[in-house]
Amino acid sequence: MVRKTADRARLAILALCLAGGLAHEARAADKLRFAVGPLQPTPNETKKAYDPFFKYLADQLGSEYSLEATTDWAGIAVALSSGQVDVAWMGPWGYVIAHHQGAGDAIATAKYDGKPVYHAIVIARPDLKIDKWPDDGKGLRISFADVGSTSGWLIPTFWFKSHNLDPKTYFQYHDGATHAANEIAVANGQSDLATDFDRNRTAMIESGAISPEATKIVWTSDDLPNDAIAVRAGLDPAMAKKIQGILVAITEAQAKDILPKHYTGFVAASHAEYRLIEDAGKAVGALK
Repeated sequence: MVRKTADRARLAILALCLAGGLAHEARAADKLRFAVGPLQPTPNETKKAYDPFFKYLADQLGSEYSLEATTDWAGIAVALSSGQVDVAWMGPWGYVIAHHQGAGDAIATAKYDGKPVYHAIVIARPDLKIDKWPDDGKGLRISFADVGSTSGWLIPTFWFKSHNLDPKTYFQYHDGATHAANEIAVANGQSDLATDFDRNRTAMIESGAISPEATKIVWTSDDLPNDAIAVRAGLDPAMAKKIQGILVAITEAQAKDILPKHYTGFVAASHAEYRLIEDAGKAVGALK
């Protein structure tokens, strides 16, 4: 009798241990892993600027969360592709790269000043006389951003290709810089020209990082789809739909509290909204 009682006690303890282990696994699974690309000059600044948004999203889902900020646009695509991230705030080109690697799908597009679009730009030293683009810039020093950037590499590269020009031979070419570094390089006279995007230039002027007269815009792209919120492949479709619903329900008033300046919310999206980015990637030979 004593032995049976002891056996039952041991089974009860084992059951409690197993239950505790399962509960721990459930809690671990409830933690969402978020990531955001280099939308500010440094990863720490990016995390500080975007953490309120991801905290809001996690709170709405009743989940714990972690947030990482990558140092380049390609890095966030790798993180999503490798399953290290559940939900990512990505540049359009980075998203398309990740999607082609089977990493995930866009569920929303960010709105900036009420619009889900933005523009690639080329900036120049203000003292340069550039009336006709790109003719008046031929032979000058130009800095493109890293090859994972939509506005800083893909779209300018595509534009030049569509005009039967190779920027690597048309200019004194360099690439791999961040957008912030490009603005500062031109402002300091270290480069004559550089690629950027309108949102970044506005943010740097407003923060005092550069003055409005430090650089000037000499080329602007057509409308481009804004940043994508993407979920990893394999994420529960019901969870993805729930996240999408939370995003599109964010009001402009709420956006002022949880999103960086000028972001006003989200619109629902799918991969179709990023087809023109995909087509550009194929045209320049970066996608098969």
